[in-house]
Amino acid sequence: MFSSAFKSFTSNITSNYEISKQPSANVGVWNIFEAKKRSTGTQVSVFVFDRKVLDVASTASFGAKTSSTSVRKAQDEVVDRLKKEASLLARLRHPSVLQLIEPVEETRNGGLMFATELVLASLSAALSQKDRGSTHARRNESNSKTIHNVDVDELEIQKGVLQIARGLEFLHDSAKLVHGNLTPDAIFINAKSDWKLSGLAFAGPPDNAEGHQTLPQLSLAEALHDDPRIPSSVQLNLDYSSPDFVIDSNVNYSADIYSLGMVLVACYREPHSSPFETHGNTSTYKRIMASPSLTPGPRNNFGCTNKLPNELENTLVRVLAKRPSDRMTAVEFQQSEYFDNILVNTMRFLDGLPAKTSAEKQQFMRGLARVMPQFPVSVLEKKILSVLLEEMKDKDLLSVILQNIFQIVKMVPGRREVLSTNVLPKLKEVFTAQAKSQERDTSKEAGLMVFLEHIKIISDNTSAQQFKEDALPIVHVAMQSTIHSLVDAALGTLATILPVLDFSTVKHDLFPVIANVFAKTSSLGIKTRGLEAIAVLCGANDETSAAGGDDLSGIASRGEEHKKNLSMLDKFTMQEKVMPLLKGIKTKEPAVMMTALKVFRQIAKAGDVDFLATELMPILWTFALGPLLDLSQFNAYMDVIQALTQKIQREQVKKLQELATVNRTVADSRERASVTSYTGQASNHVNGTGDEVNFEKLVLGSRTKEQKDLFGGALDDEQKLVQNPASYSWQTSSGRATPSQRMATLQPSQSQSRSVTPDVSASSFPSLQPTDSTSIWSQPLQPGPRPSVAAANSWTTPSTMQPIVPAQNMWNQPLKPQANMGASNMQATSYLSTPTTSNLYNATVRNTSSIPAPLLAPPPQSPPPINSWQHRGSSQQVSAIKPQPSKPAGLDKYQSLL
Repeated sequence: MFSSAFKSFTSNITSNYEISKQPSANVGVWNIFEAKKRSTGTQVSVFVFDRKVLDVASTASFGAKTSSTSVRKAQDEVVDRLKKEASLLARLRHPSVLQLIEPVEETRNGGLMFATELVLASLSAALSQKDRGSTHARRNESNSKTIHNVDVDELEIQKGVLQIARGLEFLHDSAKLVHGNLTPDAIFINAKSDWKLSGLAFAGPPDNAEGHQTLPQLSLAEALHDDPRIPSSVQLNLDYSSPDFVIDSNVNYSADIYSLGMVLVACYREPHSSPFETHGNTSTYKRIMASPSLTPGPRNNFGCTNKLPNELENTLVRVLAKRPSDRMTAVEFQQSEYFDNILVNTMRFLDGLPAKTSAEKQQFMRGLARVMPQFPVSVLEKKILSVLLEEMKDKDLLSVILQNIFQIVKMVPGRREVLSTNVLPKLKEVFTAQAKSQERDTSKEAGLMVFLEHIKIISDNTSAQQFKEDALPIVHVAMQSTIHSLVDAALGTLATILPVLDFSTVKHDLFPVIANVFAKTSSLGIKTRGLEAIAVLCGANDETSAAGGDDLSGIASRGEEHKKNLSMLDKFTMQEKVMPLLKGIKTKEPAVMMTALKVFRQIAKAGDVDFLATELMPILWTFALGPLLDLSQFNAYMDVIQALTQKIQREQVKKLQELATVNRTVADSRERASVTSYTGQASNHVNGTGDEVNFEKLVLGSRTKEQKDLFGGALDDEQKLVQNPASYSWQTSSGRATPSQRMATLQPSQSQSRSVTPDVSASSFPSLQPTDSTSIWSQPLQPGPRPSVAAANSWTTPSTMQPIVPAQNMWNQPLKPQANMGASNMQATSYLSTPTTSNLYNATVRNTSSIPAPLLAPPPQSPPPINSWQHRGSSQQVSAIKPQPSKPAGLDKYQSLL
C-alpha cells in the first residue's frame, strides 16, 4: 500500500533518494523505509505518514454515522502534531537526538515524509523481539525486518538509557523543553547501536517558563483526553506518563525523569512493557497510583518478576518517586551508582572522546584492549568499533586504534562482513590518501606496520576481489616506502597474501612492484628480502628451498603438492623478467648469492632446456665461482649445476630418441608407400587398366562412351561387333581388348615382325648402321601380287602371328618366295590348332633367351585399309604379305619414321 503511494510523490526526497519498496519498520503511524542517496550513496531512513491510516481508524471506531467535520478536525490536529515532531528534530541538534537529514514534506494525498539517519528499529520493537510467545511480541515482530540486528542486553540498556538521559539533559537545560511523552516508541536504535531520542509531538515548555517561548505550552486537558476517532499511537501514552500530568496537571522537567524510569523498568520486566495497563483511561491510572501494591516500588520489586540489580533498585527509588522534588534530575541520574562500572564508564568516555586531550586519548586507547573482552560482542561490533573507525582521522592515535580494531575483529563472529564492509574501506581511505607534504609521517608508518602484522586475519576473511581492491594497495604503499623496516615487513607478507591473489594480479600488479624495489634498493637486507619474495613468486617455499636431492624435474613430491602456490609466475616471466634481474646483481655477498640460488632452482624447474643450457648455466657458474663463498655454499651451487646438467642431458637424449623414432617411422612409411606404388603399377600394367584407361578418356573425351547397341540386345557380349580401334605397327595392343584377347597377347608372337615402343627416356638416338647382308631386310623386295585385305589386317591381328621356332633363327634366313611363305603360314596355322601347341609354346618360352632382339619391321608402302568392324573371337587365316616392287628402303625412310 505504501510502496504504491510513492508513485504520486514529487518531492526532493523521492527525486534524490532511492527508496525501498517495502518498509523496514513501523512505529505508530509512521512507516520507515530504507533509502540511499543517489549522489553520495549515504544510507538514510525515510519516515512516511499516509493520511489514509486516520480514515481507516475513524471508520473502524464510529462507522458511517461519524460526523465528517469532527473527524476531519481531529485528523488535522494529528497532522499538525506530526509536523511539529519533525520540525523539532530539525531544530534540536544533539548526539542523543535523532538526526534529521531531509526536512518534512507534504505529499499529494495529505501525508508527510522526512528523512533521518539510518535507524534499525524502535526500542518498543526491540523489546517485543525478546518477548517470545506473547501476543504483543508476535504483533510487533512482523513490523520490523531489521530487529534481528538489535540486541538488548544489560550493557546495551545501561548505555542506551544513559544516552537518553543526556538527551533529556540537553532538552531540559539547553532547549528548555519538556518531552511530555517519553515511551519506548519515542526511542530509536541506529546502526551503531546508539539510542536516539524522538517522538516530540507533545514537547513544550514547562509551567512558569520565563522568556519568550516559540512553542505553545502543552495542554494537558486535551492531551489526556482519549479520542477514539484517532489512533492511540498518536495520543499521550498514560502507561509511561508521570503522575504530575495525570493527577497534579503539572508540566515540569521531572515528569520526563519519571517516564524514563518507567522505560527502564520495562527493559527489565517480562514481558517487556510498562507495569501500568491503563488503556488510555485516566481513571484507571489514578486507581493504580492510589494502590501501593500496584505502584512500582521496592515493595513489589518495581513490578518485575525477576530480581533487579541493587544499583538499579537504589536508582529507581529516586527516579520513580511520586513527588517531583524527590526525583533525580537528568544530570544526577547520569551520576547514579547504576552507571558506576567500568564498562559503562568506558562507553561514556567513548561518547566524549572528541573532547578529550591527545594524552587522555592515548592513555584510553592503550587501556581499552584490557577491558574489551568484558564487553558483549554486539557492543564491540556496533558501538566501540564504529567510534574507533571515526577516530582514525587522528594520525597520532592511528597505530593504537588499529591494534584495538583488529582485536575486535578477532572477537566478533561476523568478522568477514565487518572487515569487508567497515574496516577495509576505511583503511584504504586512510593509507592511500596522498600526503599534502613530503615530510615523513611516522604515525602513518606505525599504522602500516600494525596493518602488516595483522595481514593474516585480513587474507583469511576477505575474498580475492576484496583483497585486491582494498588491501593490496596498502601493501604496495608499504613496499614503496623509504623505511627499510617497513619494506622488509611488506615483502615478508608475500607468502601470506599470495594464496588470495590470482595469477593475473600476481603477474601484472604485484611482481612489478617487487621487481622495482629489488632493482632500486641499495640495502643488502632489502636485496636479500626481495630475492626471497621473488623466489616465493616463482613457487619456492621453505621445504623446497631447503630440500636436497632435487632433480629439477619440476614435479612436486606428494608431500608438497598441497603447498605449491597456484599463483606463481609463468615460464615466460621467469625467463624474460626474472633472469634479467638476477643478471643485474653486482654484489657478491654470500647472503645475496645463496638467496639467488633459490630463484635459480625454481627457474631450472620450469625453464626450457635450450634456455637452461645457454642462459642459466653460465650465470650459475659465474655465481658459483664467487670469491666470498665458502665450501658449503660452493657445494650447494654445484649440486644445482650437476642436477641441471643431468636434466639437460636427460631431456636432450629423450629428444634425440624421439626424433630418431620419428625418422625411422617416416622412412618405413615411405618404403611401404614405394612398394605399394610399384605393386599397383605392375598390376595395372598386367591388367591393362589404370593409366591407359585414364589416358584414353583424356584424349578421346566423350567419344569413349559406349556405342548404342544396334541389335537391340539380340546378341550377347561374345557375339557383338565392336569397332576395332586404329592401331599401328609400333603400338602395343589396344587397351580395350577383352580378357581373352589380353591373355592371347601374352602368348608367343606368331608374326614375322613386331613393333617396339620407342624409348622416350633416351636423350638421343644412336646412329643407324647397315645391317648384316644375311638379314632378310637387306635383300631387295621381290615383286608379287597385291596383298588382300585380310593380309593387310594381319599387321594387327594377333591370330596371324607365327610362333618362333627355336630350332632356327628365322631373322637370319633370306626372304623366301611368296608361295613358300604362304605355305609356311598355312602350316603354322594348322600347327597351332594341333594338340601339341602347348608343348611348342613351352619350348618357345624356354628358348626366348637365345633369340636376338628383332629389328623394326619396314612400314608398308601405303597405309592398308583397316576393317572398322571385327567379330570377337574369330581366327581368320590370312596368307602372308608379298612384297611389292618398289625402290629399296634407305635410311631416309627410317629417319622419317623415327
